[in-house]
Amino acid sequence: MENISPQTIESVVAPRTVPTLEKGKIPPQDINLEEIVLGGMLIDKRGVDEVIDILIDEAFYAPAHQKIYAAIDKLFKDSKPIDLLTVREQLTKDGTLKEIGGGAYLVYLTEKVSSSANIEFHARILIQKYIQRRLIKMSNEVIEMAYNEETDVFDLLDSAEEKLFAITQGNITRTSESARELVIQARKKILELHNRKEEFSGIPSGFTKVDELTAGWQPTDLIIVAARPAMGKTAFTLSMARNIAVDSKVAVAFFSLEMSSIQLITRLISSETGISSDKLRTGKLTSEDFERLTYKTQALLDAPLYIDDTPSLSIFDLRAKARKMVSQYGVKIIFIDYLQLLTANASGKNVGNREQEISTISRNLKALAKELNLPIIALSQLSRNVENRLGHKRPQLSDLRESGAIEQDADIVTFLYRPEYYKLDTWDDTEGSPTTNQAEFIIAKHRNGGLDNIRLQFVEGVFSNLSSLYSGQVPTGEGQVQSYSSKYNDQSQERVLTDVPKGSIGSAFGGDKPDTSDVPF
Repeated sequence: MENISPQTIESVVAPRTVPTLEKGKIPPQDINLEEIVLGGMLIDKRGVDEVIDILIDEAFYAPAHQKIYAAIDKLFKDSKPIDLLTVREQLTKDGTLKEIGGGAYLVYLTEKVSSSANIEFHARILIQKYIQRRLIKMSNEVIEMAYNEETDVFDLLDSAEEKLFAITQGNITRTSESARELVIQARKKILELHNRKEEFSGIPSGFTKVDELTAGWQPTDLIIVAARPAMGKTAFTLSMARNIAVDSKVAVAFFSLEMSSIQLITRLISSETGISSDKLRTGKLTSEDFERLTYKTQALLDAPLYIDDTPSLSIFDLRAKARKMVSQYGVKIIFIDYLQLLTANASGKNVGNREQEISTISRNLKALAKELNLPIIALSQLSRNVENRLGHKRPQLSDLRESGAIEQDADIVTFLYRPEYYKLDTWDDTEGSPTTNQAEFIIAKHRNGGLDNIRLQFVEGVFSNLSSLYSGQVPTGEGQVQSYSSKYNDQSQERVLTDVPKGSIGSAFGGDKPDTSDVPF
């Protein structure tokens, strides 16, 4: 064996065991840029305006710089002037003037720069450094948890993805917010709503009376659409998804756990073109059919509608896919068809009985709606209690299948009901009006609004606004919608006709009524 001298061993081992300052690691930061940005804010109010919505306290690496920025931010929110003297006074009030080096350090910052030119560019570099520090911190936490043998790997993946999504979206985790901050935010939101050009504050469904009652589907809301089989749950939500994506140009994610994406899009094409699904399945189209197929599906080609048909999807996988769609496609609303087909645990472990599993799923859906700040519409099955009911079989909240947690977690609970399916020829109103080609959209729970039973038209598998109450009788006024107060809500049965402005959406799919008699709704 070749002899190795002690000097050689020392020269090889020493660099590995004795780190030097030059080769050590410090968190990403740029103190010089921090000084330039703060100096620019102190000498020029325009500099504050350019970066106040970009920066936060934690974006600064030096603690003294964090305190100076916090003082500037407070003065800005209080609509007070920002300069060397006012910031010095604010730091004195906060009791942090000595901690940042006194008034002399503020003078040093103002002498550092001559103008606020390029301040926004510099601020964005600071944000990048801050994001790098957050990523390092998050990675260290994930590594530490990964070494823990007791950690559930799927919980770890979900936690890591949630943290990464928060960084990607620029969300800053806060433990609490003061009433002052919340009131300012609420005032700003109210002013935006007052000045908006859109008719509704939320995302319109395309069904006039529904939108009037809800003001559109609101961010963070969990909306349940429940019904017995064959009531048209998928048809109704697919109609809404089409209206939102095509008419409102809002990005939609549709998770279909029951049908394939091709089946769903074929139903949309059938409704859009009026070509029967049988012809579309067999490809036996006439030249006229091909013309309509080319022309009338153009709107669908350009629609921001994204369909995921992964079977047996877990709530963990759903969250991961939803976050990706929001980040990649700018999705603003999510549909899930349907809730009972979701599983609660990606690992397949039993989380308890079925009722506990559904409770976990509904709770997580509500949490996801809040996290992504968008409405989630989930379809749900009803129990067989509806079928055993005498007379009209209108659903009620106690019919929600397998879990009362759905009712508790949801902001809005709605039902679809078609008495015609049960061979009932007339409604249970005082007039005994006919049920032909009609359905009822029941809003049974509305956390932030009123309740109502809204009648819709249901012809050959297509939902649309109800333009006529009796067969062969069209009420005066174009585009009218029928609304009936509900016995279910313990209100009077008086009929109300609400005029709808011309140009509002009259049909779920627009144009002529499509022939979708062969589509299994």
